[in-house]
This record gives sequence, C-alpha cells and structure tokens, in this order.
Amino acid sequence: MTAAPEVLVLAGIAGAGLSLLADLAIARWLPRLGGMPPFWARLTTAAVTALLFVLFAWRFGISPELPAFLLLAIMAAQLSRIDIALHLLPNPLVLGLLTAGLALFVASAALTSDWGGLLRAAAGGAVLFAGYLILGLISPAGIGMGDVKLAAPLGVYLGYLGWKQVFYGGLLGFVVGGLLTVLMLRLGRVNARKESPHGPPMFAAAIGTLLLLP
Repeated sequence: MTAAPEVLVLAGIAGAGLSLLADLAIARWLPRLGGMPPFWARLTTAAVTALLFVLFAWRFGISPELPAFLLLAIMAAQLSRIDIALHLLPNPLVLGLLTAGLALFVASAALTSDWGGLLRAAAGGAVLFAGYLILGLISPAGIGMGDVKLAAPLGVYLGYLGWKQVFYGGLLGFVVGGLLTVLMLRLGRVNARKESPHGPPMFAAAIGTLLLLP
C-alpha cells in the first residue's frame, strides 16, 4: 500500500516538526543528558526523522500500523543521536519505545484483527532480547546492556512483520556494528570497541530490514 506523493510530503514535514518537539521533550524530561542538543544536531536529527517518515509512509501507506513505525522513526533518530554523543541508550526512552510500540500494535491489531502479528511481535521482542542478553553475558566488552535492552523493542517491530525479519534484522545489527568498529580502527581509533556506539547500527539494520524485506 503506497502513499500518494502529497502524503509523503506531509509525512516529511510532520517528521521534522515532531523531531524538534522530541528534542524539547527529552531535554526537559531527562536533563541529565545535558539539555538541548546543538543546533546542527537538532537539524540533522530532524532531517533523518523526516526521511524515515517518508520511507515508512511509502512502505506502509495509510494503514493502522503506520503510527507505530512513525514512532520508531522518531525514537531511532533521537536514541542514535544520544548514543553517538554520549555512548548511552537511556532506559526511559528504550522502555518508552517498547511499551508505546506494543500499545500501537495492540491498537492496530484491534482494527485489523491481526492478533497473530501482535503475538509474533511480542515473541520477536523476547527472542531478540534473549539472544542479545546471552551474547552480552558471553562478551560484555562487545555488547553493552543498553544494546541488550534495545534489542527488545527492535525485536517487537521486526517480529510484527515476520520471523524472517527478526533473523535478518538481528544478524545485520552485528554486521553493521562490526563494520563500523573496523572502520574506526582503520581510522586510528584505538579504543574503537569501547567508543563506537552500537545503537545506530542496530537501528540501521532493523529499519533497513523493515523497509526492504518483503
């Protein structure tokens, strides 16, 4: 279900506006993060969010599940910005993405009677969280607990579309993260394993899978 061009334009404008509101809300809700980000960071985050709104509107059209994916777009951009700047994935934001995403999928299931998709979403979140938790316990230097917690909401979104998405989205998260670490090492970042944020690669892999995998 592809959205009309005017819908895509409106989606981009809405994404940019909601991103700026999210900047303000996070700065007030979580002052420990340092207040409002710099202007260039807010502008970049708004542009990324606008692009993701357009891509999700193109992918899902005007559908009951679209609001859940627009929420993912906002939170992906915000959490990636924070992780890049502070090497931190705040628990309130990750938990908010998980609970609000599930609530929006419940609403979508109520409208479409797709209860199987809802159950698969919950199971996908549990499976991806468990997988990351095991790997985090085995290799705590490679995967932080913030990344483990982030796996739960990403698994929910991937699971909503199918188990194939859970598998590829989870696997590609490690691949993209590994490539980023190698790139930083090649650029001379000796402590790249500790310095490279893993949240953005996890989001990139999950969103890429949601958009491209049928």
